Amino acid sequence: MAAFALNQQLLCFSNSHSRTTTKPCSAWLLSSKTSVFSIPRKKGRFSLTSCNSQSSSEANTQTAESCVNLGLSLFSKGRVKDALVQFETALDLDPTPREAQAALYNKACCHAYLREGKKAADCLRTALGEYNLKFGTVLNDPDLASFRALPEFKELQEEARLGGEDIGYGFRRDLKLISEVQAPFRGVRRFFYVAFSAAAGISLLFTIPRLFRAIKGGGDAPDLWETAGNAATNIGGIIVLVALFLWDNKKEEEQLAQITRDETLSRLPLRLSTNRVVELVQLRDTVRPVILAGKKETVSVAMQKAERFRTELLRRGVLLVPVIWGESRAPDVEKKGFGARQKAAASVPSIGEDFEKRTQSVIAKSKLKAEIRFRAEVVSPAEWERWIRDQQKSEGVTPGEDVYIILRLDGRVRRSGKYSVVTPVSLQGMPDWPQIVNELPPMEAFLSKLER
Repeated sequence: MAAFALNQQLLCFSNSHSRTTTKPCSAWLLSSKTSVFSIPRKKGRFSLTSCNSQSSSEANTQTAESCVNLGLSLFSKGRVKDALVQFETALDLDPTPREAQAALYNKACCHAYLREGKKAADCLRTALGEYNLKFGTVLNDPDLASFRALPEFKELQEEARLGGEDIGYGFRRDLKLISEVQAPFRGVRRFFYVAFSAAAGISLLFTIPRLFRAIKGGGDAPDLWETAGNAATNIGGIIVLVALFLWDNKKEEEQLAQITRDETLSRLPLRLSTNRVVELVQLRDTVRPVILAGKKETVSVAMQKAERFRTELLRRGVLLVPVIWGESRAPDVEKKGFGARQKAAASVPSIGEDFEKRTQSVIAKSKLKAEIRFRAEVVSPAEWERWIRDQQKSEGVTPGEDVYIILRLDGRVRRSGKYSVVTPVSLQGMPDWPQIVNELPPMEAFLSKLER
């Protein structure tokens, strides 16, 4: 279960194999004392140990905190329904906001494991809206992988993108910050739209009385055609500026939706040829993934044709990621402990200021590059298929069609296309690999550095 620790004192995370030092994807632990999460290499299990043991009287006292900790212990043993009872009990014991957040989140993980998507969504919605849960946690937690493949997650994600009292504004605020970086002049444009519209509106207020006087006529009446022309100009200007403002708003919403999809894409897991599981974000600046989605025979032909250009594609950092339609229909809860997929490998540390951090970064990247081959397998295919279908909708492609998607080195979508459907299967094999070879620069080229 996702590892969130809520403590009043210092919290230590001990896991030499986790991908981050804070690991926001494990079970929430509530403790008033310093605690240590020790997650051994054995799959599907982790132990919770306390640096300062509690007295037996404290252990026997039923509080929201003790119920959450007992629920985590039961969950680690595979007793999900019993753990669910403990989390529900914690919510009935007048929990603090942080205890309620932990209980709701872990309760959602239990519902996700039991394939109860609506109940999981309701718990997360309450935690997001009332207890300041970060939506990024829901995106990243392996224990919610099966939930993220359900329609209920799509609804929850859309609510979080739009923001509101029921879901909170945190996720939308983060998206808007990214949007402002990508489109820094949108705010300036909107200011001018509003300013010029206000100016045109004020001018129109003065023009309308003059227009009435011109229509009535008289010795001191203004010229009718000139006044009517001024009024028409003001009205037309207001209409155009309002239309531009609304168009800019629409573009912003489309951009926020794309940023949401990019964030979801970055967290999708892959299994490399060495059986190591990584998230797509960990391969940034290292490879250009090419996603081949479609029926099994179509994807197989595309893979076979790609082999003819293997050397040139490898020079360009291409990593083939086949996604077969329908594979996600099979139950995707892995029988490893309590349903979480294999933990992603440690992420590449950022280059720090000191020599030691720089050395660790270089070594980690070198090890990862050595494990990357020409092809990777998807983990949690339901998540991959849902993302691809969402991307198809955004580009006006019928969801479920056979497509390929080429990603940039920075992880964003470069371009996409459909497989050929006018030729027999034996002659199919889009994408056009020779064209891709000509289109993509080698990894050592200057243009590749600009993609990073």
